[in-house]
Amino acid sequence: MTPVLQQIYKDKVVPELKKSLGVENPHLVPTVQKIVISSGIRSDADKSWVQEVVKEVAKISGQQPVVTNARKSIANFKLRAGQPNGVKVTLRGANMWDFLYKFISVVLPSIRDFRGVPTRLDGAGNYNYGIADHTIFPEVTVDPGRKNIGMDITIVTSAKDDDSGRELLKLLGMPFRKPATKTPAAAAKK
Repeated sequence: MTPVLQQIYKDKVVPELKKSLGVENPHLVPTVQKIVISSGIRSDADKSWVQEVVKEVAKISGQQPVVTNARKSIANFKLRAGQPNGVKVTLRGANMWDFLYKFISVVLPSIRDFRGVPTRLDGAGNYNYGIADHTIFPEVTVDPGRKNIGMDITIVTSAKDDDSGRELLKLLGMPFRKPATKTPAAAAKK
């Protein structure tokens, strides 16, 4: 069964992007290639906290994450080589489309005082978004004594530039922040 957002991409986004980008070949239209979810772990964290982060990221992503270890020791950060310093998971295919659909239509609108996500991309058509509290995901149960887990979500696209990447994400439903309009009073001060 084709994921909902993938079907929307095929039916609506591809024809729209072909028109706006002036491309005839549908294989040249930008697409989402993968989504990477990563979360850092403090250097003083014990093994039970590492396993808790792995469990929570697995719930959120629907896929088993890997624990990343430090490659070299850094005394200023109290980090030793081989010590766990993060958790990451890469989503592709149906899992990627399902996660992106859930992220756009359920998770982002559930953020308190949400006014849209920033429109800034990384220069290569990819989008990064940081989350300070993982309890905005519906799979996570909220316990009063539980610590929050922060994470970064990177949406990697095949777009060649920021404009086509932004257009792709906008057509997929990403709720970008509206540009601030200047009031007549603010314009008169200049």
